[in-house]
Amino acid sequence: MNQNIYKILIATALVSSICSAEEATKESVIKPTGNVQAQTIKSLYDNKADNTLDNSFLRANVGVKYDSDNFNAVINLRIFSPAFGNTIDGKSYDKISADTYFANYKWDTEYGKFNLQFGRFRTDWSVGGNFGTYVDVLLDKRGFLSRDYQHDAVSFGYEKGVSSFSALLGTYDAKFNTGYIRFEETLKFEDAKVSLAYRVNALDPIQHTAQVTHRVAGRASYYFQKNFGLYGEVALIATGDGENLKAANAIKPEYAQDSKYVPFFVGLEIPTGGFLNNLYAELEYISNRDELQADADALAWTVTFIKKIGSRSKVQFNLYSEKKASDVALAARFTSTIK
Repeated sequence: MNQNIYKILIATALVSSICSAEEATKESVIKPTGNVQAQTIKSLYDNKADNTLDNSFLRANVGVKYDSDNFNAVINLRIFSPAFGNTIDGKSYDKISADTYFANYKWDTEYGKFNLQFGRFRTDWSVGGNFGTYVDVLLDKRGFLSRDYQHDAVSFGYEKGVSSFSALLGTYDAKFNTGYIRFEETLKFEDAKVSLAYRVNALDPIQHTAQVTHRVAGRASYYFQKNFGLYGEVALIATGDGENLKAANAIKPEYAQDSKYVPFFVGLEIPTGGFLNNLYAELEYISNRDELQADADALAWTVTFIKKIGSRSKVQFNLYSEKKASDVALAARFTSTIK
């Protein structure tokens, strides 16, 4: 059977499962979701490449959402055309991948709100989407909207008053032989928010030879008024040096053995009097970044412009630095939604 047809049949079955997960009531909502996205990137310096766009794509996201008082679920498929090189037996096919899918059970009690979620879902902290999320994304991943990160995971959450806590178990495979645990606590005080997270690849050394990497990150934001606020994040990422990584079942460490990094970034959202919906300016510093990316500067920056067009479309432009702070690139993404 054609792989794409097979995936679509699976998606259809999952959608049917969502719709029948609960009996539809006046409080429940089932609706299709989706968008079409076009993105392009062009370096504004001489990067020794052809005088054309450096990178571009066109893709579609399509799915379904179910929402009620005590249960919500999402299934979203990401579709690329045959032009993106998905070849089987010498023939090109559309590339269809399961981008996001989860089921989330919720309980609102006198002791607080609880939830249990499983699937593949986003847990990043990003605002502008270019820096931060140091407990999840590797430091050598940078550039336009590079902080969009997802987990295959099971998560437990608890919320009461100003406090929101979550514990997550994420995996790198379908067997839970390798993976990590992640804890996060967030405190909200009107216009201010503070979060602290810890992650460790605790599943890796259970059955394999592996280095343990500890990640601790703190994030804070404060908004003086709508679209005018400060935010930032700082982290400590440390990898041990005590295992023989030449063993047959050794796992490649996330970072070099006996390494330590203290990355941080600060951001400012600037009001524009309604001309733009959002304007962000961000600055990031990672000491010894050249250990992660050859010839990269420790300092990086980006400026983000976001403008909604009507009720269904949005365009985002970014000016940002590539490996060198003086190497400026321009990126643009246009998104048009069906809902």
